[in-house]
Amino acid sequence: MSRNSIQLALLATTSLVLVLIIIYAAANIKSPSPDQHNEELRAAGIIALPKPRDIPTLSFDSSNNEPIVTTELKDKWYLVYFGYTYCPDICPTSLAEMRQIHRLLTPQAQQQVEFIMVSVDPNRDTPQQLRAYLNFFHPDFKGFTGDMTDVQKFSNALGIPFIPGDTNQPGYTVDHSGNLAIISPAGQHFGFVQAPFKIEQVAQQFNRLVQQAK
Repeated sequence: MSRNSIQLALLATTSLVLVLIIIYAAANIKSPSPDQHNEELRAAGIIALPKPRDIPTLSFDSSNNEPIVTTELKDKWYLVYFGYTYCPDICPTSLAEMRQIHRLLTPQAQQQVEFIMVSVDPNRDTPQQLRAYLNFFHPDFKGFTGDMTDVQKFSNALGIPFIPGDTNQPGYTVDHSGNLAIISPAGQHFGFVQAPFKIEQVAQQFNRLVQQAK
């Protein structure tokens, strides 16, 4: 056998070995287990329900001056905040943090993650009031308002109850949570984002959730 033939044979053998190594490595790469995934979510302050829950069919008026039905909340991730425009402290802080989360999303995730504020003060929060308020934080943020009974049904279904304010008192306030409810692309209650938000970690996890759905 000539020297060139030997070199070619060695080269072919080396290439074959490299291909086999790559195939073996690819076959043994393990996807993160559900437990590992949930642990990473928890580290970001995101609590996933053991089993996603259906949400009731309810109708609201949106800040875009269009009616909205909760069955339309699907095919994207939705971060739902229950607050009100006359809130003196928690709401401005939470919405500013939501704006920061939005900024840290990838362009693709910004198209697939929507931020919604449902008013716990529908007595004062008209669609126009919500639009003007939310524009201060981000023009893509949406607001829902409607009948108090429906708002309470929605908040209870998403595990974020509140105590309605006494509308007979001037300058009344509403006791509510700072947490975010998460609705999945399947239109189900997926879990929560706990306040105070871990902004960078929350954004990273939703970037990953959107990427995994591709």
